[in-house]
Amino acid sequence: MKTIDSIVQLQINQDTYLKDPESTELGKRILEHSILMINELGFDLFTFKKLGDKIGSNESSIYRYFENKHKLLLYLVSWYWSWLEYRLVVHTFAIEDPKKKIETVIELINSLAVQSPCYPHINAGTLHDIMIEEYSKSYLTKQVDRENREGYFEVYKRLVKRLEEMIMAYSPDYPHASSLASLVYDGSLHQGFLKKHFPSITDCHDQEARIEFFKQLLFSTLNNRKNK
Repeated sequence: MKTIDSIVQLQINQDTYLKDPESTELGKRILEHSILMINELGFDLFTFKKLGDKIGSNESSIYRYFENKHKLLLYLVSWYWSWLEYRLVVHTFAIEDPKKKIETVIELINSLAVQSPCYPHINAGTLHDIMIEEYSKSYLTKQVDRENREGYFEVYKRLVKRLEEMIMAYSPDYPHASSLASLVYDGSLHQGFLKKHFPSITDCHDQEARIEFFKQLLFSTLNNRKNK
C-alpha cells in the first residue's frame, strides 16, 4: 500500500529552472550531485563545470536546466520549504488545539530532515545542512526585490503565514505574530549554524534543546501578553 508521503508532488516555481529537472534522469542527477557538492565545497566554490565533471556530462547540458547556480540554489531552497510545508500540513490538519499546533510546527522545524520516498535522489538531510550554511545567499542579493515580486519566495512566506495564523489563534491580541513566526523559522536555521561554527554562544547543542528553546521563547512571549 502506498503511503501519502510516497505520492506527494511538490510544486516549485517554474521560473527557477529552464527545464524541469524532475522530468529526466539527467535532471535528477544534477539535483542529487549538486546537493552533495554544495554541501562539500560550499556554494561559493561550487560551479557547473565541477558538477559536469562529477556526473560525466557537459557543462552546457546543465545550463539547459538552470540559467545559473543562483537559480539552482533558489530551486533547492524552494524544494526544502515545499517539503517542510507539506509535512506541516499533514501533521497539523487534524489538530484543533492552537497550542498543540504551534508545538507541532516547532518540533517539525527543528527535527532531523525526513527523506521523501518520492524523491530518493534528493538527500533531505544534506539539503537541510545546506539550508543552515547557505540559505541566506538565496536572498541576500541585489535582485531580491525583483525575485520576490516574481514569486521565488512564496513557499517560505506561506510557511510564515501558517505559523502566524496559529499564533493569532492562540493569542489574538498579540501584535507581532508575523515577526515572531519568521523568527522561529530563521532562528532555527541560525541556531544550527551557531551550533556548528560558534558553539560557545548557543545553548542549543542538540535537537531537543532547540525545540525546548523555541517553545519557551514563543509561549513565554505570548503568555506574558495574555497576562497583562
